[in-house]
Amino acid sequence: MVRVLVLGLGLAGVTFTVGLERIKKGEIKPHGVPLANVNLGIKIDDIEVIGAVDVDARKVSSNAYKVAKELYGMKNVPETLKNIKIFAGLGSSRVKDLFPVHKEYGSVREELDAVYEIYKLLRPDVVIDVTTTQRGKVYRNWRKLEEDVFAGKAAPSQAYAYLALKYSAEVRPIAYVNLIPTPIANSPAIIEAAEKAGAVVLGDDGATGATPLTADILEHMRERNRRVYSIAQFNIGGNTDFLALTDEARNKAKELTKSSIVADILGYEPPHFIKPTGFLEPLGDKKFVAMHILFESFNGAVDEIIVNMRISDSPALAGYMVDLARLAKLALDKGLAGTIYQINAFYMKKPAPPGSKNMARILAYQNLLNFVEKLKTGTILEESIQYR
Repeated sequence: MVRVLVLGLGLAGVTFTVGLERIKKGEIKPHGVPLANVNLGIKIDDIEVIGAVDVDARKVSSNAYKVAKELYGMKNVPETLKNIKIFAGLGSSRVKDLFPVHKEYGSVREELDAVYEIYKLLRPDVVIDVTTTQRGKVYRNWRKLEEDVFAGKAAPSQAYAYLALKYSAEVRPIAYVNLIPTPIANSPAIIEAAEKAGAVVLGDDGATGATPLTADILEHMRERNRRVYSIAQFNIGGNTDFLALTDEARNKAKELTKSSIVADILGYEPPHFIKPTGFLEPLGDKKFVAMHILFESFNGAVDEIIVNMRISDSPALAGYMVDLARLAKLALDKGLAGTIYQINAFYMKKPAPPGSKNMARILAYQNLLNFVEKLKTGTILEESIQYR
């Protein structure tokens, strides 16, 4: 059994809970789950969502079934989602511009204590963070992180991660999966604390749309020794996450994780514009993605690649959540701690540990399969696992 607590029951979190139950009931095939047909030793049926945390007043104290049906108008919602209760979370003051928030606690400490009690009540194996994009700084010192958490200065996700590591040290090790741009797995202080507590931290920022495709195209350019002159890539969407990105600080956090692939793969950094650029409500969750790459080939020939596509944003991320819940539990079961590059390199825009490079996802996929097989069979040497 993999007990999963979802942080942020927005459209991605809801799609995950609905799709997971429908897969388990045999109503749909696990399309969009990259490792659905790979034997991890942990089945999709083993995943159980035990609760969710949110700050939206329309969701707090409700359940996942009502949110899916009434707030998002989803069809074919399994009634088992009525058992997934939604608890009040952290940082409601940070998102008042996006939706109505629940009544705040009297103090930051009361808020932190309440969320820590949720961890102790629900006893998760894996905590998956799909909260709204937040701007947060990299923490290199644990004491500074702790100070900022209790002063309400750290990003809400960093406070959630702090509490997860506190739980890991005081109760039992768990895994924290960060699928938003806030630097969690890329904060050295957090990774060092995870190693000490025997916890696993994966991240940062799930790469589901244009980023994996751009990475593979750039690898194609590099392997064929074509000189890239410029890259333009942008996304426009109409869901809450794109609305959040109209805030400059939040948008900057996303831009940093999206653009990190260029120099990592090419070995140089041509002029590029890679970032989410706008909110257009009629697009809904199906974002519009455009890409233009200008490059030079043999004998001075200058060519270009132009890509336009529409991608359902939340289902793309939700499929990753199914894999990451199982991979995180597998890592815990095998006694790993800290972060794990082989997992992060395939699923994340900014793969940890800090200083790690992006790679083409087709290469990362093969590395991930090799890693999983060796981890399952116990043939992998600890020093060959890049998790520090």
